[in-house]
Amino acid sequence: MSVPKPHTAQFRFYGSLNDFRTGSGAAQARYSFSGRPAIKDAIEAQGIPHPEVDLVLVNEKPVSFGYALSAGDRVSVYPRIESLPRPSSTLRPPLPAPPRFVCDVHLGQLARYLRMLGLDTRYDTERADPVLARISDEEQRILLTRDVDLLKRSRVQFGAFIRAQAPRRQLMDVARRFGLEQHADPLSRCLTCNAKLEPASSEVVDAQVPPRARAAHDEFAQCPACDSVYWAGTHVDRMQQLIDKVTSS
Repeated sequence: MSVPKPHTAQFRFYGSLNDFRTGSGAAQARYSFSGRPAIKDAIEAQGIPHPEVDLVLVNEKPVSFGYALSAGDRVSVYPRIESLPRPSSTLRPPLPAPPRFVCDVHLGQLARYLRMLGLDTRYDTERADPVLARISDEEQRILLTRDVDLLKRSRVQFGAFIRAQAPRRQLMDVARRFGLEQHADPLSRCLTCNAKLEPASSEVVDAQVPPRARAAHDEFAQCPACDSVYWAGTHVDRMQQLIDKVTSS
């Protein structure tokens, strides 16, 4: 019995998607397959996690991730390009607004920076990959990670691979990609546990505030979840500089 020859389709990947194709050569590739695989599976088999893809054209027409690949198809795969108008996506629902995030275990400082901007951001060093994918799916959160395989999990609809290693650079990249300047509510969340802060009188927080801070300030905020107390110390000036950089970009 003769073995049927595999089918082939021509793929072309654009822009930042080629970051995931190390050692694969040119942005254009001939892909061999059998049967009728979903185009999402064919894209990920070539190294690219599906949340990084914003548009797929097959024979110049937009398709969904469920499209069944056929022999001879010409496939163009695009990332999100900030400078271009965003088309109506055939790949996933609209992003949650305001955006909500969940960060993997390697992005603790980024999580704190996002909370500093007032953005709802879950982070826990004990959460395994399947749990992060479930949280992203069930709570409609954008999963931020430096783990490509985590982004490829089928439950993840919204996500981004964090390329930068420096947390401030990570923040600027996320802010640009998701338009965070439109949604920021700076210094409104607890940096430790993510809860919304509440105003607190000096009498209520007296035991938790150093005498010098009590003498210099009369406005305080407290986290209702972990009881952390916040006030406008000198560190706030440094934080405000970063906030201004993000919100004015």
